[in-house]
Amino acid sequence: MAGQGYGARRPAVFCLLALLLALTGLVGCTETGPARATSREVQTLLDEHARALLARDEPGFRAALDPAYAPAALTVYRRLAAVPLDGWSYEVTGVEHTAPDRVTARVDLGYRLRGHDRRPVTGARVLDLTERDGRWYVTGDRPAKGAPRQLWEQGDVTVVRGAHALVLGVGRQRARLREIAAAADRAVPAVAAAWPGDWARRVVVLVPGTLDAMGELLGAPGDSYRGIAAVTTGETRGGADAPADRVIVNPDAYGILGDFGRQLVLTHETVHVATRAHTTPSTPVWLSEGFADWVAYRDAGRTPAQAAPELRRAVRDGEPPVRLPEDADFAFGGDPEALARAYEGGWLACELIAERWGEEELTAFYRAVGAHPGREGAVENALHDVLDTTPEEFTEDWRAYVKERLGQGPSGGSGSDGP
Repeated sequence: MAGQGYGARRPAVFCLLALLLALTGLVGCTETGPARATSREVQTLLDEHARALLARDEPGFRAALDPAYAPAALTVYRRLAAVPLDGWSYEVTGVEHTAPDRVTARVDLGYRLRGHDRRPVTGARVLDLTERDGRWYVTGDRPAKGAPRQLWEQGDVTVVRGAHALVLGVGRQRARLREIAAAADRAVPAVAAAWPGDWARRVVVLVPGTLDAMGELLGAPGDSYRGIAAVTTGETRGGADAPADRVIVNPDAYGILGDFGRQLVLTHETVHVATRAHTTPSTPVWLSEGFADWVAYRDAGRTPAQAAPELRRAVRDGEPPVRLPEDADFAFGGDPEALARAYEGGWLACELIAERWGEEELTAFYRAVGAHPGREGAVENALHDVLDTTPEEFTEDWRAYVKERLGQGPSGGSGSDGP
């Protein structure tokens, strides 16, 4: 009887359950809403998109684009035809649904240039996607907040190849780009002679059309770099996995320099490319910038007075430096004379090491500082292990050296013209 009673109640229970499910929309639905895109789905779409771009497959590239966005995306696609790409990839880092049929994807774009990049240049991007008929399409692509734009987003790209350099320019005459390539070609062997370690011995130079465009390539206001002839992008995390560097030229400041100044700038920036794997958060700016200037001036035949006019003026005014330059002294956008004194002080510190201990010890010191696990103790340990001195002794030696080389005595020289 118990079994019969249980069996008699089962149909009623099932009917009630079916009714409740139908009322809540869990069964019996005849319509479905838009699919929700997952990170994996977006990644698959962008992987196909990237493969089509590299293969110069325009129909395949267009397949991922919303028709309204296609003209803008295809403009960039066609500009990239001149760029020797060897890699292009997207890594999805997050997906946010902004509407039932729209998502915003955060991605890291990585690209390599053939014959120049061992590792990709990376940049954070934001892509907008919309869904139609069960398929997702790209409707927008822009830099993430604070991230740089890419050169080909600024206009048609002119490419000039040198023996050691690749120069990409927008809005610049080809003749000027050839001059920059020639200067970069001279810089690479000069840097290799002073830094003979394992580096690519190649350099990529980007030349935007304006100062503001330079700022866009750096993800910062252009005014931050007014008066700065060039900068080198890169991550000071060191090691073989550091992203590829780019030298970015300020067309305004670089354009007013003479031949010597232009060569000095490109040699200095090429040093940053060469030393990137050994430049880490442990490396103080006075060492990285001072070493770059030391290499640039190494065979230039300039006197200390010519190479360090602002610091020389301070010495002659009875205001010699009391400490090595700190990182904050190298900030762009401040007092240009103070910035110049910081660079000149770093250069003379490296000049002192090369003169007193030797050039090999200078490069060994640079590597030792960068290899330290943190900033604290990095310089102190390298001074002890490589140069057999202390921070206090080195600072006093440097202060005396600055006064000696930039004072009114014979060793200070009489010239006052800068680069």
